[in-house]
Amino acid sequence: MSSRAVRHPVFARFFDRLSHLMEREAGERRDELLAGLSGRVVEVGAGNGINFGHYPPSVTELVAIEPEPYLRAKAEDARRRTSIPVRVRDGIAADLPLEDGSCHGAVASLMLCTVPDVEAALAELRRVLKPGGELRFMEHVCSDRPRKARLQGWLDRSGVWPFLGGGCHCGRDTVAAIKAAGFEIEQLTRFTLGSDWMATNPHVCGRARAAAPIADDR
Repeated sequence: MSSRAVRHPVFARFFDRLSHLMEREAGERRDELLAGLSGRVVEVGAGNGINFGHYPPSVTELVAIEPEPYLRAKAEDARRRTSIPVRVRDGIAADLPLEDGSCHGAVASLMLCTVPDVEAALAELRRVLKPGGELRFMEHVCSDRPRKARLQGWLDRSGVWPFLGGGCHCGRDTVAAIKAAGFEIEQLTRFTLGSDWMATNPHVCGRARAAAPIADDR
């Protein structure tokens, strides 16, 4: 599905610059996020393609979904410099242009904070994964410190943060949302990028698989 409504030209340029400035600190986390992936992988909200160079050679095809035109053009540039096969496509997380069970892995990197419907996005990721396929995620999440969590919630509710950040919400409990979508968390690391006082901390990096259906004993 095309996503002509997703346009954040000012934020997209800011994000493009910031992601490269943060690469020295974030690069190791990207390596951790993507290590061991293989086969066909979909990355949703691929942005400017900053992750492309961190994918292992065992990935035989990467389908990179990005709805924002400026960032999608940057992702096309990154694709040309990447050794693995990459297809950059327009689309939104809630309606992926992929067949059921067509991917060995799925990646959500700093994008579940921006989607209007987290539940729908995670349902789509689960839909396109093969049985046993793995979801990799790296996201900033709500703080476990009450005072900071209240600040994050206020920033989200006020509309100020989403307006400035291209739809970003800094107070989402993304790990809980992943579990609620039927995934089982297999690995989870919490960490800080930049200064701890920033509204976009803490971060998490993790791995999850779709929970096996409950057997019917009848």
